[in-house]
Amino acid sequence: MKKEAGVAAGVIIAVLVLIGAGIGLYFIATNDDDEAMEPETSQQEVSEPTQEAEEETGSNIVETAQATPSLSTLVTAVVEADLAETLSGDGPFTVLAPDNDAFAAAIEELDTTAEELLAREDLADILTYHVIAGNVMSSDLEDGATVATVQGDTLTVEITEEGVFFVDQNDRRAMVMTADIETSNGTVHIIDNVLLPGDGSGA
Repeated sequence: MKKEAGVAAGVIIAVLVLIGAGIGLYFIATNDDDEAMEPETSQQEVSEPTQEAEEETGSNIVETAQATPSLSTLVTAVVEADLAETLSGDGPFTVLAPDNDAFAAAIEELDTTAEELLAREDLADILTYHVIAGNVMSSDLEDGATVATVQGDTLTVEITEEGVFFVDQNDRRAMVMTADIETSNGTVHIIDNVLLPGDGSGA
């Protein structure tokens, strides 16, 4: 009798295990179906608004510079020269953006102060000498090429093992430190020197 009771109990346990497995498989299959449907639905709901938001909030050149701490002096100069609205326009423009260290070095070299530099009558000329009409990426540059600036004078491209340089008409060289910063209305290349049009005195 004990043996028969043991066999019966085993059969009952086996049946319960099979029933439990069946229920488990049902819920797994149901959850898999639900999960398989969810990504497609959420993708359709999220992707389009996200893309539109990126288009609407794309930063222009001035906004990009304002969001870059190392370009704070350039931003101040652009505002002082009344160029912020122009560089926020449709463009496209390519801006060679001297960083704060570049402006500090130029102030020392020109034996002036930041206040005096920002008050110069030719400040707009100096800044527009750093602007090229069109969208110029680093891949577009060739060694020895000459590029026209918005100011009217030209810059020469120099590509060496050290890197990419822009050379002004006074043989001052500015190395590209960070290239191809894309904005909604052009491109920014951060450079390590302030380039000067004319005779190099900036006067």
